Amino acid sequence: MKLIRSPFTHRILAPAALLPAALLPAAVLAVATAGTAVASERAGGSAESQDGGKPTVVLVHGAWADASGWDEVSESLRAQGYPVVATANPLRSLSGDAAYLAARLKTIKGPIVLVGHSYGGAVITNAAAGNPNVKSLVYIAAFVPDKGEDTLKLAAKFPGSHLSDDPNAPLPTALDAVPLGSGPTDVDLYIKADKFSDVFLSDRLDKAKAAALAASQRPVTPIAGAEPSKAAAWKTIPSWYLVATDDRTIGTENLRFMAKRAGSTTVEVDAPHAVLETNPDAVTHLILQAAHDNRPSLAKTGTSTTRTAALGGAAALAVAAGAVLVIRTRRSGSGA
Repeated sequence: MKLIRSPFTHRILAPAALLPAALLPAAVLAVATAGTAVASERAGGSAESQDGGKPTVVLVHGAWADASGWDEVSESLRAQGYPVVATANPLRSLSGDAAYLAARLKTIKGPIVLVGHSYGGAVITNAAAGNPNVKSLVYIAAFVPDKGEDTLKLAAKFPGSHLSDDPNAPLPTALDAVPLGSGPTDVDLYIKADKFSDVFLSDRLDKAKAAALAASQRPVTPIAGAEPSKAAAWKTIPSWYLVATDDRTIGTENLRFMAKRAGSTTVEVDAPHAVLETNPDAVTHLILQAAHDNRPSLAKTGTSTTRTAALGGAAALAVAAGAVLVIRTRRSGSGA
C-alpha cells in the first residue's frame, strides 16, 4: 500500500485537479497541464487511451444508497471531459450484482476506470475479472474481498463498525429486516432511521439531510453480504483506495487492512462512510489520479524539466486548493 499523506485536514492527493479552471491564472494552469502531460506519457498502466481520449469512469454505489449519491462526483468528472456511467446496483446477491455490472461493462468501448463504494467494491472486484478494458480499480471506503471471502466477515475482522452493538445478535442491531417472502432469508435489510446518521454519516450532515438519505436508502439482501467472492480482480489490476477515517459502517481499520492487502495507492480522508456525500471533491480527485495512473512509484517518468514544473505547480496550488476544500466541507455538512 502506497499511502499518500497531505498537510490538509482531508489528507488528499495533489490538489491541482480539483480547482476549476476559472480560478487558475493562465500561467499556473499551464503548469498544471504540464503535470497532466507527464501522467499521460506513462506506458503500461495508464487508463488514458492511445489516441489521447479519456477513459470512461463507471461509478458503482453500495448498500443503503443509490446512483444519485455520485451526482456531485459525476458532475465534476464530466466538467473535465470524462464520460461517466453511474450505474444501478441491484443489491440482491454478489454473484448476480457482479454479473449485472459485467454485462454493462461489456457495452463500453475503450478503457474503463471502475469505481466502487462500500459493498460496490465487492461487486467491482468480481465484475472486472477477465475484462481487459478495466485499467484501474478505485475503492471508496469499500470492500475488497479476496476469493472466498464475504463482506460480513470482512466487516467483523476489526472493531469499528456501528452496525451492531451485540456480536451475538442474529441480525445486526442497527438494521431492520423487512420480509419479502416466506423464507428466512427473503428479507430486505435497511438501516434503522434513528441509527442512519450515526452508522452511515458519522453525524456529519444536518438532521434534515440525514433524514432524507435515510428515507431514500436502497435495501440490500442478507445473501449479498454472506455470499463469498468468486474473484479478486485487484490482484491483476492497479487499484486506488480512499480510507474514510471515521467510517462507522465497515470500520476504518477494516478499510486500512483491505487497502494494504491489495497494495492500493491510498489516501486517508477525515470523513464518514458516506464520503460521497460529505467530501465529493476528495473522491473526484482520487478517481482522476487513477485515470492518469498517478502513483508515487511511477513519478520518475518524463523529463526532469517537466517533473520539476509539475511539482512546482502542485506546491503553488496547495494553499488555494486547501481553501476550496475547506469552503466545500463547511457547505456540505454542519454535523461535524
